[in-house]
Amino acid sequence: MPVRYSKHLPPTIFIADLLLLNLALYIAHLATFHNLSPQNESLLFIIVANIAWTIASLTTKSFQVKRPLFLKDNIHTFLVTLIYHLLLIFSAIYFLKIDNISRKEVTIAYLIFPILVILTRSVLFVSLDYYRKHGYNLRKIMIVGDKNIAVRLAKSFSQHPEYGYDLTNFISEDELTKIADTPLLNKILANKPDEIFICFKQMNDTLLKELIQIGEDHSIKIKVVPDVMLNSNHAELVTYDTFPILHISAQSSIDLKIRFLKRTFDIIFSSVLMTTGLPVFGLLYIITKTTSKGPAFYKQERIGRNGKPFYIYKFRSMYVDAEKFGPQLSKDNDPRITKWGVIIRKTRLDELPQFWNVLKGEMSVVGPRPERQFYIDKIVEKNPNYKKLLSLRPGITSIGQVQYGYAENIDEMCNRVRYDLIYLDNVNLNADINIIYKTVKVMIQRKGK
Repeated sequence: MPVRYSKHLPPTIFIADLLLLNLALYIAHLATFHNLSPQNESLLFIIVANIAWTIASLTTKSFQVKRPLFLKDNIHTFLVTLIYHLLLIFSAIYFLKIDNISRKEVTIAYLIFPILVILTRSVLFVSLDYYRKHGYNLRKIMIVGDKNIAVRLAKSFSQHPEYGYDLTNFISEDELTKIADTPLLNKILANKPDEIFICFKQMNDTLLKELIQIGEDHSIKIKVVPDVMLNSNHAELVTYDTFPILHISAQSSIDLKIRFLKRTFDIIFSSVLMTTGLPVFGLLYIITKTTSKGPAFYKQERIGRNGKPFYIYKFRSMYVDAEKFGPQLSKDNDPRITKWGVIIRKTRLDELPQFWNVLKGEMSVVGPRPERQFYIDKIVEKNPNYKKLLSLRPGITSIGQVQYGYAENIDEMCNRVRYDLIYLDNVNLNADINIIYKTVKVMIQRKGK
């Protein structure tokens, strides 16, 4: 049987992350000061960065690689760790009064570091996937209990060789009742399993305790498989005293870490864009103001998170009093849109003022687009699931917008909702970055409306 090296992965990844951090720090110092000998504040910053990363990484265990392999989960853990790391660094800079650290050096370092880590993680996961599919780095497993559950589980493992499981034996429920304690222990140890999957419809408490004790005494992981198959992402295991309860909710419960990471990203992204894009904002303001009568900015009440109304801001793209006859959706060749409005709507530059809504906490960079109550009532009549989207902050851009586009009527709005509901089940920073990238492509290709 090939030797497993999984136990060496966590320390190797931990050391590799530290090396990549220092590589990024020294590249940034070289790019800023044209030498590789950091001194004074730069040297102190590098020392602080290493200590902060060590603390953050050990706290979040970002170096661990769990089975089954999910690259996006591992990258998400790394990004959470990076946020904690930066908070520790900025706190240290404040309390240690490191005033002369170069902003350029810090910016370059923390642009390079995540790129290096994500690239190395991707290579690692692809390599592990390939390695395990070809019969290496396997973990021996035993399945104990109900035959029907065991067959489903074994079939799932056979369809996913990248999990790296080697089924060595199966002990049925009938066999268990006939085997005495010592022969059962001997039979298990003879197979030298790394993990035991227990599959019971009715759990035998005495037998379960015995198997758990065997696992503790011989360093074997014990995993309990329920007789239930879920196609829902809304399940959470909650323990009440000694009772494990599978809590299934009607709507997604977004992890606090994801909310924190998403909000932190929103603030940083919006602050950087509004600061660096100030000349663009000024230019858009002047052109909007001078090309048609009326204010440069346009505000309109929309419905936000938990049904709370707020005012959304845009650069005005329509003539004044465009909706004097009531709410109307825009359409191709809409006569209410100004000539300049056509340009900024196609490039979506009219949405830029909404980064102010993001900073105020009313919106997110990515999320389902906010609608007016008039249209929400009509959408809910046809698709009641729309109400689930109100658990999220609405976004400047959304998966519905980039995949489906603007809607010209209620039916099209309902069709677009399906994309946003998929996003609701998969909220994470990786998805947000991918949607932002696709939005930029839409802007460049002038596919807005």
